[in-house]
Amino acid sequence: MAEHLIEGMVNALSSLPGIGRKSAYRISFHLLRQDPAVFNGFIQSLSEVKGRIRFCSRCGSYSEEEICDLCLSEKRDSHTVCVVEQPEDVFFIENTGEFKGRYHVLDGVISPLEGVGPQDLRIRELLNRIEPEDLKEVLVATNPTLEGDATADYLNHQLKNFNISVTRIAYGITVGGSIELADQYTLGRAIRSRLKL
Repeated sequence: MAEHLIEGMVNALSSLPGIGRKSAYRISFHLLRQDPAVFNGFIQSLSEVKGRIRFCSRCGSYSEEEICDLCLSEKRDSHTVCVVEQPEDVFFIENTGEFKGRYHVLDGVISPLEGVGPQDLRIRELLNRIEPEDLKEVLVATNPTLEGDATADYLNHQLKNFNISVTRIAYGITVGGSIELADQYTLGRAIRSRLKL
């Protein structure tokens, strides 16, 4: 009986990204060893966060309010928007401290194999922001994958109808990496994304 319950816990944990079955077992046994008050506090904390977090009605990122702090901040460059695939990408870019504009979350990428087309993404919402917010630059920060590149190309095509600069994050060989270890696609993108010294 206990094995069945533990297996259910492992299955639930291993459904999380980055958690394999071995890690799920370790986490399960750790949680089972915890004091019930500590465990209940952990579950309550997760539940409270999940209940309070919503999506910003403007950019689509995580927020506690209707419009997130980044969209409301007057310290941000209101004429530049960074387009990302998912809300968590905003946090990763913010952690660099390099981008000072605002954001727009697409909620995915164009992927015909998975049945995701442009109409399934928040592209119309992006286009509707350009004139009211007087945007001057859209920085496309989709992942360097075939789907991410296809989405970037589609956005570039759609944004040509506006008097706006469209840029793409540069990518290629990892800092500290080596050319011999780079795959052909990454090396090719690094050459196409080369910068003038």
